[in-house]
Amino acid sequence: MSSLVSTLHLQLAAFALGTVGWILCTTSMGIVEWRVWHVDNTTVISSGIAWVGIWKVCFISYLHISPGYKEQFCHKFSGYDSSIPHEIYAAQGLLLIAMFMGLLGLTATIFALRNVYMRITHKTLITRFFLLGGFFYIFAGLCVLIPVSWNFYSVMHNQSIPFPPSSYMPSSPVVQEAGAAIPIGIAAVIFLLLSGTFSLSYRFLVTANTITKS
Repeated sequence: MSSLVSTLHLQLAAFALGTVGWILCTTSMGIVEWRVWHVDNTTVISSGIAWVGIWKVCFISYLHISPGYKEQFCHKFSGYDSSIPHEIYAAQGLLLIAMFMGLLGLTATIFALRNVYMRITHKTLITRFFLLGGFFYIFAGLCVLIPVSWNFYSVMHNQSIPFPPSSYMPSSPVVQEAGAAIPIGIAAVIFLLLSGTFSLSYRFLVTANTITKS
């Protein structure tokens, strides 16, 4: 049990990194600024800037084009919008999976840490839960990495989106840039992968400690 306690600082770091990574993952999923479109037609899009997210597209307008909105208009994507590119639908599904996997990773790590602090001497069980948490963290990080990279590629190549007429959006911008969600997603990937690496290295550190003491 002493070998478990002596390497506990690494798992505390993994838990902290995993928590931050999970928060960043959920944050990037919730905000609309995945792509920032600059358009030349300001008749409807008054500011000339629109924000394209994975759930909806929003822009500022001084026209009353949406009930309940005085200045900001948002068009939510539906499963029937065949014009929405694959990377947006992929981001929706993968980020939901990442959020769930990250939560499972945190739960497994909390359970293992609880057993160590309570001096429960099921060494194999504790190690398995730390490893399980590590796999969940890494899987979550990869699920975030795919949509972030895919959408960033689309931004860099200024790819267009044939929005439906109800969105009041042009099919292509003059220029577009990466929004805040992409760097937040990149940070989430880094934290989650580091957390998973620390969790998976736990078994080797415990084995090394046991060999050294013997």
